[in-house]
Formats: sequence, structure tokens, C-alpha cells
Amino acid sequence: MLSRRTDLALEARALCPDAGALAGVISRTGRREGFAVTTVEITDDRGAEALGKPMGRYVTLELDPLLRRQPDSFSRAARALSAELQTLLPIPGDAPVLVVGLGNRSITPDLLGPMALDHTLVTRHLVTGASDFFGSYRPVSALAPGVLSATGMESAEIAAAVSSSLRPACVIVVDALASRSLSRLCRTVQLADSGLSPGSGVGNHRLALDRASLGVPVLSVGVPTVVDAATLALDVLEESGLEEPEPDALCGLGSDLFVTPREIDAQVSALAKLLGYGLSMALNPQLSVEDLMALLE
Repeated sequence: MLSRRTDLALEARALCPDAGALAGVISRTGRREGFAVTTVEITDDRGAEALGKPMGRYVTLELDPLLRRQPDSFSRAARALSAELQTLLPIPGDAPVLVVGLGNRSITPDLLGPMALDHTLVTRHLVTGASDFFGSYRPVSALAPGVLSATGMESAEIAAAVSSSLRPACVIVVDALASRSLSRLCRTVQLADSGLSPGSGVGNHRLALDRASLGVPVLSVGVPTVVDAATLALDVLEESGLEEPEPDALCGLGSDLFVTPREIDAQVSALAKLLGYGLSMALNPQLSVEDLMALLE
């Protein structure tokens, strides 16, 4: 039976019958810096089973003003992302954090995580080595563990080893996601406080990075960069008003095919910068976009 693959809690909720009355699921909407924000909170096992996701809060930030290049949209998007991430952080402002960028640098739709680290202000060595100047900063470390085929190790195993050594108070995982809709590719950011199961949206399940595996709270930040081709075909048929085929008809050669935007290289580059800046501002709120440009660019 074909299931519509998605990493987004917002989409998983919409796919459920009678989504407005789901037990164990609370949804609310709002705006931040002119950007639409939807929060889906899974409060118990009933909601987790219905959506196929762990209990926790899932925040989706819509990036339409940024894509329309509205005035000051990048700075506003970075501030909105920072503010929403701060609401999920369960730790004091001076507690150390490890940021893990998941993905394969050799595959454009999958390099979002490692590339975001290039735009993240790493401060642990500065706080310990030059405390007179950086003593007020939160210690932030970064790790790009690569992929299993290149290292022979699961990302969760590497992250657990580094976390055991550094003893951060929290881990933030950045990764590319899968959507069920073309309209959300490279257009939304999902934040969650439930950790992350790498590859789950594309059927390539790996060890989870969560509190159970790392021993500390784990937040995730991701942007959908691919859509499953079979799921896309169903959506196109639905939008055109044509009859939906039998699910088995879409489970053949196209079942492992994924679609990504033509401008994916430029979009991933821009989104990686946004995520890096948003993370940096959330972890060190005294910084502005202008400060980060001076420090990182």
C-alpha cells in the first residue's frame, strides 16, 4: 500500500481523516516577523500513532515573504527562526550546545545540514581560549558526521561519541527533509523538540538522534528539499480532478524516485545561510544579522 511520505508534522496532520478532531494533537497558527507559523503539538500516544511521529512540538515557519524578496525579508526570517527556536530550547542561556549537520555534501538536495554549519557561529574554542572577549557567549560546537557509506558509522553513533566527550546541555540537528507537496519544497522550515530520524521521509531509516540515544534534549531543524515522485503523482491527479489510480500502480519503478527543484543548488545555499544565522542568533541572542555578517562572511 502506498503511503504519502513526509517529514512534516503539518502535512501528516492534514493527511489524517477528520484532522480537526484528532485526539492527542493540538494545532495553532500565528505570525512572527510577518511569516506564518503553525505549531502542531503531539501530546500523547494517540496523536503519535495517528501522525506517525514522536510526541513533541513541531513548528513550521512559512518562508513566502523571503521567496518574494520583500524588503528586509532575510533579516526578518532569521529573527523569526531564532525566536521560534528559542521557545523550544530547554536550557539556560549559557549552557553549551552541539550543532550536528546531517547530510551528504556530494548530493545537492542533501547537503543542507553540513552547509548550514558553514554559516553557524562556533564559539566553544573562543569562550575557553579568549574568555576576556567571548566570555559572554554561549559555547557552541559543530559536527558534520558525514554518511554511513563514507564513514562506516551511523551519524547517531558519531554524535553520541562526541556528545559523551563534550557533554553539551542540548544537541541541535540540522537536516534536509522530504515533503509530500511541491508547494513546500524549499519554502518551509520545521523545528521540533522530539529529535530526528534521518532518512525516514525517503524510506531510508537510520538510527534516531534523540534524548534516548544522546542522553540530552535534541532539537531538529529542517527544510524539505525533495518530494516522493509517487506522492507527487497522486497530488497532481488530485489537483486535476482525475481519478486516483490504485496505489499498487504507483509502487513500481517510480517508488524510489524523488523530485527536487531545478534551482536546488541556489536554494540550498540560501537556506543554509538562513538556518545558520537563525541558529546562531537563537544560541547567542545578543547577536544581530549584521553582527553575523561581519563575523562569518
